[in-house]
Amino acid sequence: MQDTTESLETYTYLQELTLLCVDDNKTTQLLYRSIFQDFVKEIIFAHDGHLGYESFKSINQDIDIIISDYSMPTMNGLDMIEQIRKIDKVVPIIFASGIEDVGIIVKALSLEVNYFIQKPIKNHEILKALENSAKLLIANETLKKQKEKSLYHSYQEDKGFAKELNILRNDFYYQMIEGDSIALVDFLYQPLDVLSGDAYCARCIAPLNSFYLMVDGMGKGLSASLTAMIMTSFVNHIIDKMIETSSFDFAVLIHETMEYIKPILLDEEALAIDYIHIDDKEKMLYYAKFAMPVLLMEDQESTIVRLKSNNAPLSKWQDTFNIDSYDISNIKKFLIYSDGIVENTTINNERPYSDFIEEDFLNSFTREDLKNSFFSKIKTQEDDISLIYIHKLIPSSTNLGYESFPTNLNSLNQANEWYENIWKGVTSDETLSYKASLVFTELYMNAYEHGNLAIDSTLKHNLMDEDAYFESLQEEERLCDKKIAVKVTQVNHNSFVYIVTQITDEGLGFDTQILSEIFRNSIAFNGRGVFVSRKNSLGIYYNTKGSSVLFLNKV
Repeated sequence: MQDTTESLETYTYLQELTLLCVDDNKTTQLLYRSIFQDFVKEIIFAHDGHLGYESFKSINQDIDIIISDYSMPTMNGLDMIEQIRKIDKVVPIIFASGIEDVGIIVKALSLEVNYFIQKPIKNHEILKALENSAKLLIANETLKKQKEKSLYHSYQEDKGFAKELNILRNDFYYQMIEGDSIALVDFLYQPLDVLSGDAYCARCIAPLNSFYLMVDGMGKGLSASLTAMIMTSFVNHIIDKMIETSSFDFAVLIHETMEYIKPILLDEEALAIDYIHIDDKEKMLYYAKFAMPVLLMEDQESTIVRLKSNNAPLSKWQDTFNIDSYDISNIKKFLIYSDGIVENTTINNERPYSDFIEEDFLNSFTREDLKNSFFSKIKTQEDDISLIYIHKLIPSSTNLGYESFPTNLNSLNQANEWYENIWKGVTSDETLSYKASLVFTELYMNAYEHGNLAIDSTLKHNLMDEDAYFESLQEEERLCDKKIAVKVTQVNHNSFVYIVTQITDEGLGFDTQILSEIFRNSIAFNGRGVFVSRKNSLGIYYNTKGSSVLFLNKV
């Protein structure tokens, strides 16, 4: 795209859009991924017209531009476009095909296809069509949304929420904890307003040693929000110092933070707080709970364990505190949360969600399961919602397959076929299999490209600009003897089956904390594949090194 003010505005606009690419050729899909991932928010792939139409029909409000080939199995591109035009007359469509049949082109025109691109694809042509499609969307937009809220107010809200997220600090963002078993740590932080009275932090003190804080500023408005954020910020400061000197002390942490916050509290003000220290080496949990909801745990026999508060609400008059411990050698799930979730009224005769949370926690396998159960039972969110969900995957899961692949593009097709065959033995639902395969392709490609071949983003962009990307991949492949290992297991939970897929490369890994920046900023320049992976799975989790990634799908 040309470096003009108009093009820069179009580029910024494109980074909020979702692109549906319909093509049955894997190489073309990889090419589209390489070309478009830095220009749009998300790319959705479908390998035939039927799946393309189903994808659009199910989430058409989220798809902004379509690129389609003509010749594909099940349903060709024009038949798909004809079906799409019945439900959407204006979505921009780019027709990219090697077909030169005049009758086909005439039909495409009658269906109001916006742009035609001749295969083989040329980068500048396809990008120009994408830019023009974005301009078309911009021209069709109204000013209604802009009138509802001034740009300045929106900017301040965005900055305020970004500041809150920076204060929270989460060392386990999309990360697994590897010990005797793999523990998955998930979070839900959904303020009712921009300024939240809730705050949390999750810190890695040492390997298999973690600390979790949950703060609820008791009350509403700015005062509660400021208190929660100040407290959380100071807790993180103390933890940073303790980690730096290898001197973590749970009791000292509580004492120091209490002494810091007490002079700041108003006379009538109080804080509800959870201080939770989990030592997976010693299999012990230490806690000081100040008027917080019951900490829920599930043991290996699927029995609920409840840890009640052992301290009154924290006020400026409080001088002492209690710490208790619990043996967690038989615990597989933990739920730490603020009262916003349990006090929310439900559609069940307006009973509070506290009447349902234990059963929902017991029946859930992931945070996503619990989240869906909660929102299905309420009419509207009434308060800030914050929770930390920790689940240890049991080692007794069923092994569905293990394979190690060489680092080359040919192995990508082999790995995809191998993975698709595993899913054929699990379910006949093509949509589920397709979503899992989509995630697999994205994450396997990351292991191949960024992991074993160590091609970073800067180098990749330079190679793309020089049209030397695929040639360089082939050259790097010849010098690489590293492998990509894939393990697929099945875990049964209640009446559902969960498929756990883990992809491990032999590269140097990466700093997984960059994931927090990627997921918080939808117009980030890199990492678009993780958006696709997260959307089409129950979650993705990297190891600390960044060389192994695990994702979940529910059958």
